Amino acid sequence: MTLTIREFQEFIRDKYYETDAARGIAPTFMWFMEEIGELATGLMGDDFANKEEEFADVIAWLCTLANIAEVDLVKALEKYTKNDITGVK
Repeated sequence: MTLTIREFQEFIRDKYYETDAARGIAPTFMWFMEEIGELATGLMGDDFANKEEEFADVIAWLCTLANIAEVDLVKALEKYTKNDITGVK
């Protein structure tokens, strides 16, 4: 099975949006940063399964933030690949 970014963002929205929106951007961003910290710790270790889990957590929380900020990650990434938002020409 191949999972697209759009499908994953929609999965996160369908499952968590009500709770995430009620929590708000600032507290959700703090959860995201906690997951970044856990990923950083995981990268220093040898537990591959933990690394996979932490990468997935970071992407899930990024999707959560995008959803409550009303950002379509696919559209944002399409712009990024066209150098429209990277600042690099």
